Amino acid sequence: MAISRSQLVKELERGLNALFGLEYKRYENQHAEIYTNENSDRAFEEEVMLSGFANASVKAEGQGVSFDEAQETFTARYTHETVALAFAITEEAIEDNLYDRLAARYTKALARSMSNAKQVKSVEPLINGFGTFKSGDGAALFSTSHTTVAGSFKNTLSTAADLNETSLEQSMIDIAKMTDERGLRVAARGVKMIIPSELQFTAERLMKSQGRTGTADNDINAIVSMGMIPQGYRVNNYLTDTDAFYILTDVPNGMKMFTRAPLTTAMEGDFDTGNVRYKARERYSFGVSDPRGIFASPGA
Repeated sequence: MAISRSQLVKELERGLNALFGLEYKRYENQHAEIYTNENSDRAFEEEVMLSGFANASVKAEGQGVSFDEAQETFTARYTHETVALAFAITEEAIEDNLYDRLAARYTKALARSMSNAKQVKSVEPLINGFGTFKSGDGAALFSTSHTTVAGSFKNTLSTAADLNETSLEQSMIDIAKMTDERGLRVAARGVKMIIPSELQFTAERLMKSQGRTGTADNDINAIVSMGMIPQGYRVNNYLTDTDAFYILTDVPNGMKMFTRAPLTTAMEGDFDTGNVRYKARERYSFGVSDPRGIFASPGA
């Protein structure tokens, strides 16, 4: 199906003052605040979690040293998806339009659609992370019981809570208690918070006020004075849960984006109909390797 003169009736007549609807600003590259981007040259990428060794034990005098075994535990797979969109314009519509170059106008709209699709797909792991989106160990991305060789760890609050002073401080405590696959403590800390636009004013007060918020007590704001979450917060306008908040940690190999094929555009004419076709295409995947790389609460 091609865009024809029947869809552009007013643009065939003189007297229009303006054409509007395609010049809105857009939120761009908000996914870059969440994911580390790597290139890929395969149909999918896999990353394997390794377990180290358990806590070293005391060797009694004259006794043999104990041996331990390391192993692979789980595999995180990133399967690339192709995102594409195209449109066509009849040669008559191009010839008879009096106001603008149709191709230039609608290729901008095409770019807007491709950009929006990437931002929407980038938040799917976060939005669905409390249920359907799984991490490599088979548990939901945000779980209180990620199974390990030695036991388990959590990357969400034991009791879901809205963003406030108490929940933010408890999140920092829980992040500092994370353990590796063999139960050894991981020196993790929260570095950046990702929030929906509905929480931006709450986050600003929590992370910028010198004193505690919502109380008459003359106490310091511990989050600020201790330098917690040093990169502050970022608003993501594509998050749909209005009270969930997410904290990226400094654990490596956490949230990742793999780019298999960068954005490309193409134009071709059809000899038979005279229509001109425009296409945009991109191939990528979003996911997480180590769930310790992000901590979250779905809100109360």
